[in-house]
Amino acid sequence: MITEDVRGLVVRTALSMTQGAPRRGYMADTIRSFDLGQREAQTLFGWGRDTIRKALHEQRSGITCCDAFSQRGRKRAEHHLPRLLEDMRDLVQDQCQTDGTFKTTRLYCRLSVAAVRRQLIARKGYADEELPTIQTLTTKMNVLGFRLRKVAKSRPLKKSRRPTLSSRI
Repeated sequence: MITEDVRGLVVRTALSMTQGAPRRGYMADTIRSFDLGQREAQTLFGWGRDTIRKALHEQRSGITCCDAFSQRGRKRAEHHLPRLLEDMRDLVQDQCQTDGTFKTTRLYCRLSVAAVRRQLIARKGYADEELPTIQTLTTKMNVLGFRLRKVAKSRPLKKSRRPTLSSRI
């Protein structure tokens, strides 16, 4: 019979291990040492049966399973829509202009990202549901090298308050 102190020690030790394979190895060793079944270990220690099954299989076969955490998660928008970046570049290329001061070589886009999204739907045939959000499209525009800022228009000089010679009668 396993006492409450021993059960707590086993659970705390398993939780202190962060890596997948060493933790599963510890689980398999513990189950074998106490001569427990999968359901008993699940009930006593709160471990998942799939993890226990994988741990026992790794111990029996001697082959460690690769966790591949980096392969999980959401795919990029380019994975789902391979032509998205090219279509965005085609739409924005005509609406670009250089810096008003000509001090930098940056291109500024006169379109907003919401307008780019509307044009992708209207001119390139994308559906509204399949396109990413405006925030994601903004990130993609920055990756493409377009800066989405308002271009400052040339402003006339301020009128001076003091009268000039030509204004006197």
